[in-house]
Amino acid sequence: MAKAKKEVFPQGPNKKKDIPEGIVQKCGNCAAIILEKELEKNLKVCKACGYHFVLTAAERIRYTVDDHSFSEFDHDLISVDPLGFPQYKSKLELDMKTTGLNEAIVTGEAKIDGHPVILGVMDSRFRMGSMGAVVGEKIVRACEQAMNKCYPFILFSASGGARMQEGIVSLMQMAKTSAALEMLDRQGILFISVLTYPTTGGVAASFAALGDINLSEPGALIGFAGRRVIEQTVRQRLPDDFQTAEFLLAKGQLDQVVNRIMMRETLGKILNLHKKR
Repeated sequence: MAKAKKEVFPQGPNKKKDIPEGIVQKCGNCAAIILEKELEKNLKVCKACGYHFVLTAAERIRYTVDDHSFSEFDHDLISVDPLGFPQYKSKLELDMKTTGLNEAIVTGEAKIDGHPVILGVMDSRFRMGSMGAVVGEKIVRACEQAMNKCYPFILFSASGGARMQEGIVSLMQMAKTSAALEMLDRQGILFISVLTYPTTGGVAASFAALGDINLSEPGALIGFAGRRVIEQTVRQRLPDDFQTAEFLLAKGQLDQVVNRIMMRETLGKILNLHKKR
């Protein structure tokens, strides 16, 4: 009896692609295959399991603010290399080219459900959303705009923490941004902090945790040190849901975990409650 012929699949650059790129995406949680158009309609939330895909700053702004209402601030601010860190300049240039951004945060003025706001949105594609001098400066300037115009300030965090290539200059931004938010608070200006995946390190330990109202998306990773470092330090196993948005909500460190589908509506309701009558 003849042996069955072994099927050989083509390899290398000539390998046949059954599905062109950009048509579907695979869910990072349940592995469901989702049409790109359907994913976009659902604000990049998996309908099968509720997994929230990471967003770019442009996507976040488009999903959150009223159409054609966003006006950007300080687009021309670009990081320098204060420490002469090896390859830092080339990495910045590469991120600028691949993301179309000049830094890891976009700030500006917009409207949400008709309410004017000052908005900051971090983008984890740029140096993992790390906080350097420019990120800190743009947040401070956004706070100043909020104080000058008496508009609420909403900040979406997505960051790996302080930017190591800028050393102490980066760490100084923790105090700098916190001081700016304190001034905002003294003027009675509302600050809403929205923590998204991931919000860690120096960002989690500074401005991201200082909202008058702290919100998060489901399943967001939020914390200071890494899980492994903490377990090795305290010498015990941490809960499986440790450093998730749901864990922090249960411990009183968040006010609400909000599905992305409901985020714009939730922000609109909060803004309406706090608007000056």
